[in-house]
Amino acid sequence: MGARRFVIARGRPQGAPLLRMRITTLAACVVVIPVALISGARGASEAIAAGAQSELAFRQVYEAGEQALRENRLADAQKAFQQVLAMDPKNAGAYVNLGVIAMRRKEWPAALSNLEQGERLAPGVPGVRLNIGLTYYAEGQYEDAARAFESVLRDDPASAQARYLLGMCDFFRGRYAGALEQLEPLWDAQSHNLGYLYVLAVAADEAGRHETEERAARRLFEVGANTPLLHLLIGKADLHREKNDAALEELRHAARLKPNLPFVHFYLGIAYRRQNQLGWAKAQFLEDLKIDPQTAYTYDELGAVCDNLQETNEAETYYRKAIQINPALASSYYGLARLLVRRGDYQEALQSLGKAQELDPQSASVHYLRAKVLQGLGRREEAQNELAAVSRMQKSVRDDLEREVSGAAIPNPDLEQH
Repeated sequence: MGARRFVIARGRPQGAPLLRMRITTLAACVVVIPVALISGARGASEAIAAGAQSELAFRQVYEAGEQALRENRLADAQKAFQQVLAMDPKNAGAYVNLGVIAMRRKEWPAALSNLEQGERLAPGVPGVRLNIGLTYYAEGQYEDAARAFESVLRDDPASAQARYLLGMCDFFRGRYAGALEQLEPLWDAQSHNLGYLYVLAVAADEAGRHETEERAARRLFEVGANTPLLHLLIGKADLHREKNDAALEELRHAARLKPNLPFVHFYLGIAYRRQNQLGWAKAQFLEDLKIDPQTAYTYDELGAVCDNLQETNEAETYYRKAIQINPALASSYYGLARLLVRRGDYQEALQSLGKAQELDPQSASVHYLRAKVLQGLGRREEAQNELAAVSRMQKSVRDDLEREVSGAAIPNPDLEQH
């Protein structure tokens, strides 16, 4: 097959990223902050100022936390660093390492809170802003993540990880020339990485850099050969081109080669849903959760499939789980709101739609459903305002959120290497 078959065709919904990166190897990315880096940045701690014996006890607790974190004994590490904060409430290192623990648990709000507190107490400690960027990145907040990675690169232009992730942020924001500027210099180190080559080829195609596109696509097929991941990526490309039969063939082949390949069952579920084989789609999404039970997009898809199967209670459970894992997933708030409207729970539906609107203010579907809810609550003037907004938007905006919920758009929560 030719290299150009792989490149995704133009014409997908505006604002819908081709793929979303999940950080499954996050433990290898986070930076643990040792006591030596923080000891001079604690400030005057009254709690440990009683003398050398107290200082020794403090260091023993801190170092025990470090050791537990290195060994991935997260509960022990958390207990130790919480004890450090009881002894020294302004200890930046303890906050940062609690942030690292939350990152490994994929508890992103807690991670961000602790990391930012550590950064405020000890600005400039190596690795902290990188972790802050990684946390924003994991939640799909690419603007905030990009700012963090840019600040890392200002201080350390040689940081390959920050450059890679900044390039990915540019890619997800549709800034393809910027993505190429960041990613192309990493060719020597990353040209073995299928995810890197995939993104480089697509970004080059979007930017009209066809020589770079061809180079990346050729290298992709050289490196990928007959690997399961290459078949998954080809299947994804076929899904984006709405070649669902071809996608099923590629994805089934990938699954035969490696049944536990991350996201192969997710995309099989997408393909079956496209063909209205909802029972098969549900089975594939459930299979995907056996591989990774913490993927919000899988729960989101299950919510939509179960809604279509009229399994309302299950759909609600899955939507709520998706929101719990990723509070920035607008499609789950919208899908949940539709369920709540049907059972007449207008107040909670309005709250859910408010969240969806914050995350996707250009969705005509959200405004339309809000109008319906407000009418149900007897708030007719507000409902008319929402309908007027719908009329304006439908003339100028394609509703990506409705496409996501209906299954026409593809969420793409994959490509774990970076």
